[in-house]
Amino acid sequence: MALIKSISGFRGTIGGRPGDNLTPQDIVECTAAFGQWVINNTGIHHIVVGRDGRISGEIVGALVINTLRSMGISVTDLGLSTTPTVEIAVPMEGAGGGIILTASHNPREWNALKLLNHKGEFISSRNGEEVLGIVADKSVEYAPVDKLGTYRYIDTYIETHIVKILAHPLVDIEAVRSKNFKIVVDAINSTGALSVPPLLEALGCQYILLNGEVNGHFAHNPEPLKEHLGQLSTEVKLQKAHLGIAVDPDVDRLVFMCEDGELFGEEYTLVAVADYVLSKRPGNTVSNLSSTRALRDVTVKHNGACYTSAVGEVNVVEKMKSVNAVIGGEGNGGVIMPDLHYGRDALIGIALFLSHLAHSGKQLSTLRKTYPDYHMSKTKIDRSPDIDLDRIFNTLKQKYQREQLNTEDGLKIDFEDGWVHLRPSNTEPIIRIYSESHSAVIAANLARKIIADIGEIR
Repeated sequence: MALIKSISGFRGTIGGRPGDNLTPQDIVECTAAFGQWVINNTGIHHIVVGRDGRISGEIVGALVINTLRSMGISVTDLGLSTTPTVEIAVPMEGAGGGIILTASHNPREWNALKLLNHKGEFISSRNGEEVLGIVADKSVEYAPVDKLGTYRYIDTYIETHIVKILAHPLVDIEAVRSKNFKIVVDAINSTGALSVPPLLEALGCQYILLNGEVNGHFAHNPEPLKEHLGQLSTEVKLQKAHLGIAVDPDVDRLVFMCEDGELFGEEYTLVAVADYVLSKRPGNTVSNLSSTRALRDVTVKHNGACYTSAVGEVNVVEKMKSVNAVIGGEGNGGVIMPDLHYGRDALIGIALFLSHLAHSGKQLSTLRKTYPDYHMSKTKIDRSPDIDLDRIFNTLKQKYQREQLNTEDGLKIDFEDGWVHLRPSNTEPIIRIYSESHSAVIAANLARKIIADIGEIR
């Protein structure tokens, strides 16, 4: 069991002892610290809260909402919602910040508090350090009884979100409607079931919904990876659908399944959407260091420049702003369209992807073959307390000093035939090891080589 307090928020497993897990005491402490930070930095006594469909969501939500109200902070509660929907709601409500209750792709025993600033964007690392400082100092002040915060529940923001997507100039509603796409959707028993179907209906698509009961009892591991999407693959073929769609529990990650039941590739969600966007709006793109080189290739094809950032949405967003990127995101199926909002958003990703597919006139498997064929290996090792990361990184840098090295986020080693990126996870007690090459065998071997090196160093 675990509790992770970091600059990106607070995440842990439900149950257990305070300080070791995400218990009511920890939830109150962390919420109060963020509430105090919002007051200190904006002077605004108003925060938007929304949650995914997790089993613990209602309890965690009640603790968060009432902690904020006890500090004199008024709460707009979106109830069951999505991460990108809450991001859109914060500035629309004129709030000082937002809290999304979701552990994203983590299993059902996890939950988390994701923290947003007044723009509806994830707080920066500096802001995160300030919040952690308040947690440590316990410098929180609660309100007297006549100044308690108010409560307002609004359940229409998903609809508002969809309206904004349909109004986006690159979403070609008529082109999508003309194709009468038949789509199978895996909503993983969370709020994708509340948001993806109405979007598809508005786009004139038929859909078959899998795992559509919003109860948090995830039908499979909620991370939308190939090994977890067997049901979707089977149903796409059985229904003779044009494609399949899978999202994670908070609907900021997006993957597609081809008509033949093969995965389009989570790394290629951003690649395909960027190809479409760049064909209409030439410019720069941004992805993180662990994302495929295919985005670079597509960007160069459209005469743009592709930039990289450290892993983490806030880092991608900061880089996007600095290079005026027209689109960005992460290789885990995260698409960021800055003229909608600066956040990963599976819903705008779906609308743009379907517009691209409609314009292409191709089957999805055929469209996939038009992109550079890279193969990625994604693995991880436990980050036990005895692991000395600095020693591991320094030893690897010395061993591979003749290769191209990047230390912006962990260590990325560019070899002649591929690359390896290893870094500590922001969300789990693990070290992620990603590798990529034109050959699946080479990509896997690169990862195995680095894991063997780590074993020798330990």
